[in-house]
Amino acid sequence: MRTTNMNSRSESNKPHLQAVMEEGIGLSNDNSIRMRNPLLILQTALAALSDGRLSAVVEHFDDCFTFNDHALTLEFTDKGRLIEFFEKSRELFPDTTLEIVSMLGSGDHAIAEWKLAATQTVSYGSIGYRFRVSLLGATIVHVENGRIVQWSDYYDKTSSCRINLAAFFTDWIEY
Repeated sequence: MRTTNMNSRSESNKPHLQAVMEEGIGLSNDNSIRMRNPLLILQTALAALSDGRLSAVVEHFDDCFTFNDHALTLEFTDKGRLIEFFEKSRELFPDTTLEIVSMLGSGDHAIAEWKLAATQTVSYGSIGYRFRVSLLGATIVHVENGRIVQWSDYYDKTSSCRINLAAFFTDWIEY
């Protein structure tokens, strides 16, 4: 996946976003100061996810965290399981691109609105069909002490074509 930091909807928000990012990055050599800005943490995590650096994404999470994919009704609190989820997502949708449309921060929370594009290949017998997937979504994070303690993704389940992904992480119960 590829992340592009863009704020194409509102040109007036660009100076504010840039100022916040500069404040988070700062000129200090102290990483603890730079990485306490929720906007910067979210942007960095999304960039790592897009680059396929899945362990780097999970390094931004606190040891005690909750990751929710509300469209798929999946929740993870274990880093190993979360990496497995990200890996399976990349396996099923290897050409995924993620474009950040806008970002907003308030206190210890950050929100990124994004546009995702991918291709899903579905096999019918010996024939494989490729379907384009395009959807808008949002990620909301809660950061404490420079670490993500809550990550929530919101998007349309039907248009995402990610139901097969959810099946790998859903426990089936037979009655």
